[in-house]
Amino acid sequence: MIITEEMRLEKAHVQLMKHPDTALYTGIFLMGTSTICDKTPTAYTDGFNKVYGREFVKNCSDSQLRALIMHENLHVALKHMTRFDVEFKEEPQLINMGTDYAVNDIITHIPDKDFLTLPEGGLVDEKYHLWSANEIIRNLRQQRDKDPDFQPQDSMDDHGFGEGESADMTREKADQMSNQIDQKLREGGMFASKQGGDGLPKQLRDALEGKVDWKAVMSEFVTSHIRGGDEYTFRKYDKRRIMDELYLPSTINESIERLLIEWDTSGSIGDEESSAFLGHLVSICNMLNPEEVVIHWWDTQVAGEQVFTKGNYDNMKKLLKPMGGGGTDPNCIPKYLKDKNIDATCMVVFTDGYFYGDVNWDTNIPTLWLVTENESLKVPKGKIVKQCL
Repeated sequence: MIITEEMRLEKAHVQLMKHPDTALYTGIFLMGTSTICDKTPTAYTDGFNKVYGREFVKNCSDSQLRALIMHENLHVALKHMTRFDVEFKEEPQLINMGTDYAVNDIITHIPDKDFLTLPEGGLVDEKYHLWSANEIIRNLRQQRDKDPDFQPQDSMDDHGFGEGESADMTREKADQMSNQIDQKLREGGMFASKQGGDGLPKQLRDALEGKVDWKAVMSEFVTSHIRGGDEYTFRKYDKRRIMDELYLPSTINESIERLLIEWDTSGSIGDEESSAFLGHLVSICNMLNPEEVVIHWWDTQVAGEQVFTKGNYDNMKKLLKPMGGGGTDPNCIPKYLKDKNIDATCMVVFTDGYFYGDVNWDTNIPTLWLVTENESLKVPKGKIVKQCL
């Protein structure tokens, strides 16, 4: 009887779903499709489906094939394809390295060492044990910036950023997929605990317990709005041209490419938090290069404004001049914007979250709240990340 690569793939999945160290990932294994492809050189996932190259699988031992399947499915479980889509376009090799180190760390620390063996080329560094992908990528960037001879390493697999299910991903679809992954992981964790296992690895537990990576959220939020104006859709026609019988695509978000930063200067945000926020803001601005970034310093009123334009974001750190420092009333922000007739693509409010009264957010500008302290804060509009620093 001829054993095909398809048969080996199916057998390996059954073994993974039965093994006590990997059975907790059964729900992730069953998400999407798992197929053999003649044209794929190694393997990849689009964040939902998994594809394995026929020749690559043929050259894998059984334990290597199981490890390869684990590798692709851990990319799915950790949502790498959607979380790092934008960064991948800017520095693909480095993002490949960071995400591979993260998933391979989980694989190499599974108790049964003989059950999983990484194929040749799998990136492993014990230094990154229990690190998140974001932490690893940040460390790799630091190495690159310090060492002019730094050379990114090739990954053992291809990564399907921007392909398949992750291509043209709508916000609604991304949220649905994320919720489905979380549910499958929770179910797997409970199953593993009942079987006497250790449950989910720390990296996955952190994600499910709500330890939100504020930098990833901020990058995704700003990118989705600033970059939105460059994307076109035929799902909705450009109303301005219909009268001319021209059915042209409309932009998903007709962006004016102005980012507002509303910075709380009431005095309770420390230097370390401010430095971390500013560093990531400059990084985002250099990557996306919006037309204009406007920083408003506020307490009970907007005390000052600084404007930075495209190409000048590296100067932001040394030119900042914080103003204010009294009480804290965020309702002064939409009032100021209305009085000054200021519109923007999106807005980030950086605050400790302790206010005198309720928040009445009288603006339609998409808003992200980065709150350093007050875990009980509620806002009527916008997305909120609490205890972010």
